[in-house]
Amino acid sequence: MAEHEGAAPKLHALATRWLGVGLATVLAVVTLGLAVTGRLTLYISPETVWFAAAAAAVTLILAVWSCTLPLGAEGDHDHTVAASGSDAAAARRRVLQTVAVVSGGVISSAVVLAALLLPPASLSAELAVSRAGETPTLFAGSDDVSLGVADTTTFGVGEWSTAFATSTRPEKYDGAPVTLTGFVTPAEDGDVNLTRMVISHCVIDAQPASVAIAGSGLDESYDTGQWIEVAGTVRADSDGTLRVEPASVTKIEEPKDPYEY
Repeated sequence: MAEHEGAAPKLHALATRWLGVGLATVLAVVTLGLAVTGRLTLYISPETVWFAAAAAAVTLILAVWSCTLPLGAEGDHDHTVAASGSDAAAARRRVLQTVAVVSGGVISSAVVLAALLLPPASLSAELAVSRAGETPTLFAGSDDVSLGVADTTTFGVGEWSTAFATSTRPEKYDGAPVTLTGFVTPAEDGDVNLTRMVISHCVIDAQPASVAIAGSGLDESYDTGQWIEVAGTVRADSDGTLRVEPASVTKIEEPKDPYEY
């Protein structure tokens, strides 16, 4: 009986250390591994990679330092506080702590297992189609500059998508050359859209941006999700609708960094 009672605190201490230091260490190692291999940008924007990597490195340093503490040292303060209170209050506190530990442990362990077992992957074309119509204004107002039209030489799918949707002078874009990369999604008029996921900070805020591709350059069948590179010209129809008239359409592999920012 005494042996059993002595083992219980050890198991509790081990569980507490795993839920704290253990899980944090595993996530830190996964984060650094993704950063080194260049795959962390599948989850966050490139501008925040350095911060995530630095935080992971600090976590590992603190984890190594925590190993110098005796097992169970994390709970010494709690035991002292419990001893100064009533037995009933201490019992209620232990029940609440146990519920919190078990709940947090299940959730945290599931996240860690997912990070370890699931390979890094970009957001799917199906998600882009499901979010169609939710795209925020990525480039609103930038065509109202002194020259009458924005500089389009650095435009990606995201900028062109918003220019197509919000431009007050679409005729100013007529004839602009473009070379764009994205994946195919269906369009309502039977043609196809060139789509790219655009993220501000991480994949949680990802939104699809699309431009219409129409014309004789699309003489093949392109499956939804197929990555392509389109070179062509922007055309403004009589009703003010903008579209890309392709000169060439090339099937490509998904790029290393599939997002725009």
